[in-house]
Amino acid sequence: MKFTAGSLNLFLMFKLPSAFIAGVRVKHIDTQKCIATVKHRWINQNPFQSMYFAVQAMAAELTTGVLMMQAIQKSGIPISMLVLNNKSNFSKKAKGLITFTCDEGIAILQIVEESIQKNESKTIWISSIGKDETGEIVSKMEFEWTIKPKK
Repeated sequence: MKFTAGSLNLFLMFKLPSAFIAGVRVKHIDTQKCIATVKHRWINQNPFQSMYFAVQAMAAELTTGVLMMQAIQKSGIPISMLVLNNKSNFSKKAKGLITFTCDEGIAILQIVEESIQKNESKTIWISSIGKDETGEIVSKMEFEWTIKPKK
């Protein structure tokens, strides 16, 4: 798969339909950074008139996961990946358009290379920050990914 915003949004529609229906969309990806947005709407709200925490988690995990997928594809080696743990901090109600950014692509490339060189399982904590339209942080999500070469 080619890692472009368009191809990833198509991927969402077919492989992660709940995220697609909730409105999660990839806006930008390169080797260092992934940006996804989601807008507070009726379909993704909680009873408190803000975005449901799980929708925020879907968008945040997506930004970390596609960077991991891209690094694995770039390596050319079959590698399994799985989220082991996650941590979340919610600092403000998520209303309007929320933008999640993960800029840890270099660290991800390094851990994938290290896993391949040592032929062993590795874990890494990767974060994604959600900001509202004013630039205020509404949530910070961290995901502990584990990877292992399939040799």
